[in-house]
Amino acid sequence: MKSRQSGFTLIELVMVIVIIGILAAIAVPKFVDLSSQANQAATNGVAGALSSAAAVNYAARKAGNTANTSAVDNCNDGGTLLQGGALPTGYTITSLAVAADATASCTLTGPGTTTATFTAIGIN
Repeated sequence: MKSRQSGFTLIELVMVIVIIGILAAIAVPKFVDLSSQANQAATNGVAGALSSAAAVNYAARKAGNTANTSAVDNCNDGGTLLQGGALPTGYTITSLAVAADATASCTLTGPGTTTATFTAIGIN
């Protein structure tokens, strides 16, 4: 009796390697740019928090609660409204005056020079 060896031929192995290479070439570019998208999403999240904090601060001061609120007359004051009293590290706000009972569109710059806008509401 002859024993027959079984296994993959060299051509089959090469074809599998070629197919894996093609799939990798298609998939890699989709994942390369994720860091810039993550930076933009983080900046958008902080900008949303600043807009929300400004609205809550304005409502609380209008209701007469001045103990735990801040006067806002500049976009930079938005950072003090966040929990902890400051912007996260790596974020800056473009300075812009905000009149009392008015809104201003402020620019937040985050990591990787990503930018987002938020609304500041002026209050004395």
